[in-house]
Amino acid sequence: MKSGLAIVNAYLILPGAQHFYERMRAELAHRDVALGLTTNAEILSYVDSEGNLAGKKPNVDFVLYLDKDPYASHMLEMKGMRLFNSARAVELCDDKMLTHISLVNQGIKMPKTISGPLNYSTEDNGAFLTNLERELRYPFVAKGNFGSLGKEVFLIRNHQELIAEEKKLWHTPRIYQEFIAASAGYDYRLIVVGGRFVAGMKRQSGTGDFRSNIGLGGHATKADIPASFIALAEKAANILRLDYCGVDLLKGPDGEPILDEVNSNAFIEGVEEATGVDVAGAYADHIVKTIY
Repeated sequence: MKSGLAIVNAYLILPGAQHFYERMRAELAHRDVALGLTTNAEILSYVDSEGNLAGKKPNVDFVLYLDKDPYASHMLEMKGMRLFNSARAVELCDDKMLTHISLVNQGIKMPKTISGPLNYSTEDNGAFLTNLERELRYPFVAKGNFGSLGKEVFLIRNHQELIAEEKKLWHTPRIYQEFIAASAGYDYRLIVVGGRFVAGMKRQSGTGDFRSNIGLGGHATKADIPASFIALAEKAANILRLDYCGVDLLKGPDGEPILDEVNSNAFIEGVEEATGVDVAGAYADHIVKTIY
């Protein structure tokens, strides 16, 4: 029988990830494909004492990779498994700075983005903050490179807030970004499958927060997505070689699309409810077409 295996995180299976799996299992079943489920606690791959790649290769046709563990995914690909999304694509999306670096010089508008240097000491000589304040005007945004669901995203309004935030983050990968005031409190999420736009929604903060994430109290509505937004989302997804993703776009002062983030494992519950589009079915069709 045709079969695949979904892999999720062993320690935290978010409700959105569980729903994603259940929707994909149902849609793939309609296409005569069974989808199993395991976590990355299952040691499928490792390096043995002879320096060889070892471990069990799943007896399935593909892997639906719903985690962000880069080591397990790369080793599975070395065994010949086809992952949706690929290990490299997930890696580029999980690290926000790598996402922006991967999309530079491609005609894609993004907020001015500056990577914070890691501080390996317990002190700060202030040089980076001085230079940062020359490049960015207040307010601007601070983000942890690996945050998700709107967490570790902060609006910095003055020098004192910058010092406080830098002290919290200086030992971790982080970025500082231009604040797009024209899009404060809302953005657009576009779902792209197989390089093609499938569905889009507008996300609006429900609390006056500058962030629009649904997990932070925001709400989603169906929206007419401009052609320029669709073109940018498809372009980014194709450059990053993503089978499936959610592209988050801000609206600039002249109505132009500005790329904020790309999420390789964007949850589907919110966008399916807001738009009525069968996103899981579109993804299942892409997987079946690719594999079979």
